[in-house]
Amino acid sequence: MAAFWTILACLIALNAWMTRRVPRAGPLLDHKGLLVAGVWIAPFFGALMVRMHMTNRGPAGHADAVAPAPAPEQPAAPLRIDAPCREALDLQACLLQANGWVALDWAVVDAWLEGIADPADRQAARLACQRAWLMHLRDAMGPHAALYETEGELLLSTLDPRTAQATAEFVARTRQRVSRVLGSLAAPEPGFKSILVVFDSEDDYYHYAAAYDGDEGESAFSGGMFIHAGCPHFVTRRDDLARIEPVIAHEMTHAALAHLRLPLWLDEGIAVNTEHRLTGATRGEHTPQQMQRLHQRFWGEAEIQQFWDGSSFRRPDEGNKLSYDLARIIVEQLGKTWEPFAAFVASAQRQDAGAQAARDTLGIDLGAFVCALLERDAAPTWSPALQPPVPMPSV
Repeated sequence: MAAFWTILACLIALNAWMTRRVPRAGPLLDHKGLLVAGVWIAPFFGALMVRMHMTNRGPAGHADAVAPAPAPEQPAAPLRIDAPCREALDLQACLLQANGWVALDWAVVDAWLEGIADPADRQAARLACQRAWLMHLRDAMGPHAALYETEGELLLSTLDPRTAQATAEFVARTRQRVSRVLGSLAAPEPGFKSILVVFDSEDDYYHYAAAYDGDEGESAFSGGMFIHAGCPHFVTRRDDLARIEPVIAHEMTHAALAHLRLPLWLDEGIAVNTEHRLTGATRGEHTPQQMQRLHQRFWGEAEIQQFWDGSSFRRPDEGNKLSYDLARIIVEQLGKTWEPFAAFVASAQRQDAGAQAARDTLGIDLGAFVCALLERDAAPTWSPALQPPVPMPSV
């Protein structure tokens, strides 16, 4: 009898260990739920088969556990870009330093691109400029960095080739899934390629992000950052690959919505909800009831105006976390009826935090709606104080 209980304990320990390893494999594994189920349906044999599957797909766990090997030989970064019926672009004259990293003067690049008449040639030249910029950034990142390109993705990192390929494939799948969730709201331009830059350390990541934070960039303290300025791209840190999955889903949503120029609260609310839908919501440190009390204590007239203008998302205190959560709650509630919500999103303007669009498409006042969520009496001072866009005069 003692032997039976010993064997049973060993099988449970093995299954528990493998159950923890599967989620940590990040984008290297698909169908993680099915794999975990297989571990428990067929004790020992299920764990053995999953282990073999993980070994075939590549390393799991911490991407930093092994020092990166030197990158495979890659083409040299170009110094000029050619285009039909247009003088070549001198990249050396466009290269800039951004906190010690390489950037391009995209205003100069865009002006040069405008001189290319054929749309297909213009798009090809834009992609060539993006690729060239990433090659120069690759060189700045050191000898372990490499640029990987697929049909719809550009990935710059020090990940080994197999892991980089798996990550690029995950980005492609996530972009497709995000597009299905957002429907007509997701409208990337033809020929668009998703760009992901993965930095080795937190210091490198934050140093790079600081060059854009506050200038068309989301706060970098969320683990990832989508940068609108110049060449739209998103960045993250080289870490446990399981952490990259929700970051990619979140930032890919920003990329899909970038053309709408949404108010920050709406953009973040949609991104958080999409992230949770695609990768699952992580358990927070507070219960929903505790979060409700935190919201009720924190938000006042001044704070809610910071929420509408976006500045509360950059607060160094609890207002940062509460801003993301309030945006999530508002979008979750408004999005329960998709078609009116999609119409609201499509017409929301950053200048007035979407106030006019909410009245026109949803028939609500945003301030009164938030007051109802916080279980307090409505007050006009809680509505966005930002000015709506001035309508163009009719001709």
